[in-house]
Amino acid sequence: MKCPKCGADQRDESPECSRCGIVFEKYRAYLESRERDGHSETAALGDPDAQETGGLWNSLKEYVLFVEPRVNPFHLVGRILVYLLLFFWGWKFILTPMESNYVGSSFLHAVNLPFHEAGHVIFSFLGEFMGVLGGFLGQLIMPLVCFGALLFGTRDPFGASAALWWTAESLMDSAPYINDARAQVLILLGGVTGREAPGFHDWNNLLGRLGLLPHAHAIARTVYSLGIALMLVTFLWGAVLLYRQYKNVESL
Repeated sequence: MKCPKCGADQRDESPECSRCGIVFEKYRAYLESRERDGHSETAALGDPDAQETGGLWNSLKEYVLFVEPRVNPFHLVGRILVYLLLFFWGWKFILTPMESNYVGSSFLHAVNLPFHEAGHVIFSFLGEFMGVLGGFLGQLIMPLVCFGALLFGTRDPFGASAALWWTAESLMDSAPYINDARAQVLILLGGVTGREAPGFHDWNNLLGRLGLLPHAHAIARTVYSLGIALMLVTFLWGAVLLYRQYKNVESL
C-alpha cells in the first residue's frame, strides 16, 4: 500500500509511514473530519472540481498551512531551533545597510556562488545576454526549486518556509553587486574588480546594455527591499506553522 500523505510504499501491516511518520488510522480520521467540514483531500491535492468549489486559495491553503495530525515533539524542537536561527540571522541581514555588503560576506554567499556560476553556464545556451543574467537567475532558481519540492512534493511547509527564507537572502545577496554596477569596486570571483576587467562585471554589463546603468542604485535598493519583505513573510509563515504544529504535538 501507499502512504496517503507522502505516497511512499509501505508494508501492509505497518501502522505508520516509514518516511513521514504519520499514523494511518489517525490520518484517515483527520481526512474524514475535514471532509465532514467541507474540505476534501482531493481539494488538497489540487482536483479541478474541488478548486472550483472551494476556490484556489482553499486548495493552496491545504499545502501552505498543512500540519501533520501527529507531530513528534523532538521534530518540533528541531524546527523551533531552525526557526530561531533563521529569525535572528535574518534580522541581522535586515538591520544591516545594503552598502556594507554584510550579506555578501556571510557564509551563505559561498553557498549561493556555485549556483550563480552554474546559472551562467546553463543560460549561456540562450544567448550572451541570458548567459550573463543567468548568474542572478541561477542563485534564485535553486532555492525556489527547493521551495517547490518541499511544499508540493513532500508537503513540508515549514521546510518550504526555510527555502523561501533562502530565496529572500539570495535576493539581498545580489543587491550589493547590482549597487556596484557603476563604481565597480567590489572584488569579483577572479580576484579583480570590474574596473580592472572590463566586461567582467555582470550588472555593469546588463544594465549598460539596457540603458539602466544610471538607475543601478535604485534597482539595487528595490531588490534589497523585496528580499526584506519576503524574509518578513517567512518569519510570519514559520511562526504560524510552529504554533499549529505545537497544537498537534504528541505526548511522550
